[in-house]
Amino acid sequence: MPEEASFEDKYDKIVDLAKRRGFFWPSYEIYGGVAGFYDLGPLGTMLKINIVNLWREYFVLRHQDLVTEVETPVIVPEVLLKASGHLDHFTDPIIECLSCGRKYRADHLIEEATGLKVEGRSIEELNEIVKNKGLKCPQCGGELSEVRTFNLLFKTTIGPYSSDAGYLRPEAAQGMFVSFKRVFVSMREKLPLGIAQIGRVARNEISPRQGMIRLREFTIMEIEFFHDPEGEDPPWDRFSGKLRLLPAELRQKGEENPIEIDVIEAVREGIIKNKWLGYWMCVAREFVKELGVGYGEMYFEEKMPYERAHYSAQTFDQLVRISRWGWIEVSGHAYRTDYDLRRHMEFSGQDMTIFKPFKEPKIVEVEKVVVDKSTLGRLLGHHLTSFLEALKNVSIEEIKKAVTSSEETVVIAGVRVPRTAISIVKETEKVAGTRIIPHVAEPSFGAERLVLLVLDKAYTEEEGRIVLKIPRKIAPVKVAVFPLLEREELVRVARRIYAELMSLGLTVIYDESGSIGRRYARADEIGVPYAITVDFQTLSDDTVTIRERDTRKQIRVSIKNVYSELSRMLHQPESSAL
Repeated sequence: MPEEASFEDKYDKIVDLAKRRGFFWPSYEIYGGVAGFYDLGPLGTMLKINIVNLWREYFVLRHQDLVTEVETPVIVPEVLLKASGHLDHFTDPIIECLSCGRKYRADHLIEEATGLKVEGRSIEELNEIVKNKGLKCPQCGGELSEVRTFNLLFKTTIGPYSSDAGYLRPEAAQGMFVSFKRVFVSMREKLPLGIAQIGRVARNEISPRQGMIRLREFTIMEIEFFHDPEGEDPPWDRFSGKLRLLPAELRQKGEENPIEIDVIEAVREGIIKNKWLGYWMCVAREFVKELGVGYGEMYFEEKMPYERAHYSAQTFDQLVRISRWGWIEVSGHAYRTDYDLRRHMEFSGQDMTIFKPFKEPKIVEVEKVVVDKSTLGRLLGHHLTSFLEALKNVSIEEIKKAVTSSEETVVIAGVRVPRTAISIVKETEKVAGTRIIPHVAEPSFGAERLVLLVLDKAYTEEEGRIVLKIPRKIAPVKVAVFPLLEREELVRVARRIYAELMSLGLTVIYDESGSIGRRYARADEIGVPYAITVDFQTLSDDTVTIRERDTRKQIRVSIKNVYSELSRMLHQPESSAL
C-alpha cells in the first residue's frame, strides 16, 4: 500500500495518555519492566471488556443458531501439542551476537537492516542473506551466529513429576478441537457448528516490540467453525458485500494495492478457497468498522504459502493502518481444512468423524472381510476374540495385500494365520450416508491489540485539548455527571442522578472539582460520550443538560427522562449526533 503521511508523535501521545489516565502501561514497572507484558488499568480494562462483548455480539450472539461458546484449560499436555504440530512447527528464527550475546528474531533483523520481506523464509535462506549482506549486530557491530529455530511455547510441568510436561497454550483452538465431539453431541449433532472461545494464551516471543501489538501473553478471541465443505452456503443475507483483498497471486507480482470484490464472486472464482472463510471475513469487516475503522482503512492480505501456519491451506490477515507502526494485523482468518481433527484422531485413536446423511439412500458396492472362524478358532483358541477386534483396525488395503500373496500363511494384525482363512468379498448394500471429518474455518483476534487500535483511531486534538472519540458502544465510561458549581442544592441533585444511573447499569463518573469547562475536558480526554450538568434551572423545572462529546451540542431533558434519553442516544448509529 502507498505510504501516507506518518505522525510519529501521535503514538507517543497515546502512550502518555494511556499511562496518565489508566488505559495501559508496561507490567512490572517498579522492577524495570519485562518486554512483552502490559497491564490494563481501570479504563483499559473496561474498554477491553466492551470490545470483547462487541466481538461476542457479532460472532456469537448474532449467530446463536450456528455458534456456541466454551472454556477450556490454559495448560495443555505435551501430547496434544505434538498432535497439533506445535511442538515441531510453532517456531521463529533466532540469531545471536557472538560478542555481546544479544538475541534477535532473525527475520526482523534482516528486514530492518535490508528492507527485504523475509517472513516465513527457511533457515537456509535467512543464513544465506545474513552471509551475503554481511549483517552485523545492530547494538555492538559484532559477528552474528547461524540462524536457528526457537520454539515459542512456554513449558511447565503438570504435577510434581518433570516427565509430565505441559505447556501454556499458544492458541485457544486446540481445546476446541479435542472437545469437538462432546460439543457436537450436546448441540444435537448439527453441522455446521461454530465453537467460540475467549481466553488467555502465551507465546514466548524472541524480541517483543511495537508495544501492545506483540505480547507474550494476551487474550485471544477465536472461532473454530466446523462444516462440510460441500454443505450448505453461509447466511449471506446477514453478512456479505465487498471485501478489499490483496491475494497472494498479486503480491507475488509485486502488487501492493488491494482489489475490491464481492465476497460471493471471490469464493466462486477461488480467490477465497472456502466459503465460510469468506463469510467470517465479512463479519470481521463489520466488527472492526464498529471499533472506529473505515472500510477504506482496512483490507485482507493473503499470506504466501511459506508465510502460512503449518495447519492452514489459506490464510488472510485483516490489516488496519495505525500511527507509528503502519499496517498491522488485527485478525487472522485461516482455512484449517480437516488437519486438526485428523491429527487428533491419529494420535488419540478416538473417532472424530461425523455421520453425513445422504438426501436419499444409495445402493453401493462395498468390500467386506470374511473370516473362517472355524479354522481360526481351532488355531487361535480363546485368542480368536482379541484377533477379530484387532482385525477391525487393519485397513482393507493391507488385508487385501496379505490374502492375495503367494504365501501359505500371512501376518495380519500381528498374528500369523493361514492365508485361506481370510478372504475379501464384494457385496451391494443400501447406505443412508457416509462418515466425514469436518473442515474448519477460523477467525482469530487479539483483544489487547484492538485496545490500541481503538485508542489510535479515537485520539484527536481540538483547540489544544485531547478528545478520545471512542465509539459510544465501547466507550469505557458512558456518562459523566456534574453539578455546575459546588453548591449543596446542585450537588444533592447531581449525586442522586449519578446514583440512579449507576443502579441502572450505566458506567458513570461524578466530578465536582474545578470549572465546568475543565470537567468537560477531563471527560472528553477519556472518551466519555455524554455529560449531564445540573444547573440552577434544574432547581426550578427538574431539567438538566446533556452534552455530546464530539459535537459539544447540548439538549435539555427532564430528569425523569434522562435514562431513556441516554439509552436512545447510546444505541443510535455512530454517525448520529444531538
